[in-house]
Amino acid sequence: MNIFQLQQQLSIAQSILRQMRDPQIQQDRWRFRQNLQRLGSLLAYELSKQLPFSQTTLQTGLGTATIADLEQQPVLICVMRAGLPFYQGFLEMFDQADSGFVGAYRQEGPTASDLEIFLGYSAAPDIAGRDLILVDPMLATGASLLKVWELLKKQGEPRSLHIAAAIAAPEGLALLEQQLAFPVSFWLGALDQYLNEQAYIVPGLGDAGDLCFGRKE
Repeated sequence: MNIFQLQQQLSIAQSILRQMRDPQIQQDRWRFRQNLQRLGSLLAYELSKQLPFSQTTLQTGLGTATIADLEQQPVLICVMRAGLPFYQGFLEMFDQADSGFVGAYRQEGPTASDLEIFLGYSAAPDIAGRDLILVDPMLATGASLLKVWELLKKQGEPRSLHIAAAIAAPEGLALLEQQLAFPVSFWLGALDQYLNEQAYIVPGLGDAGDLCFGRKE
């Protein structure tokens, strides 16, 4: 299991993560969405370094240039609703990528063991032989991403699997490592400490969907 964390390096990502966690700054929904999108772009850039490239030549107005380009565009799968701004950051980098969308929500319970994950709307392209990137800003228990993967793999086996999250919990990584049964690389803004009894990431930042779009009933 490969895990990349932006937080482990000193860069502008540290400032973005700080703003996303700050309860005062979080009151500005537009700013929170923008920061989530910016973080997605940074992670997409880092992830792109691990994708296959091929070299070719290009005739410019003044001569011939040797350039490299992606062998193929990846498939982006956005886990809605919180994933929408985060996904937009990935789409800015992979601007010709095919995209899919899966609606997932959790039914709260008194404890994490009572939590249930439900999938709703789903529309996804063919993933067979493609580089697949699952985009979900909060990787908490890992249960929603596991269900999304179980849904997608019915269409075929991707060439590679990548999971991107702004914030993740160790429990979620452990579940996915154990149950995905497919090699996966994780691309994280930060890996936090643990899940609390309600299955929220600590220290985390709260409910990303509510911070982006307002509280849901």
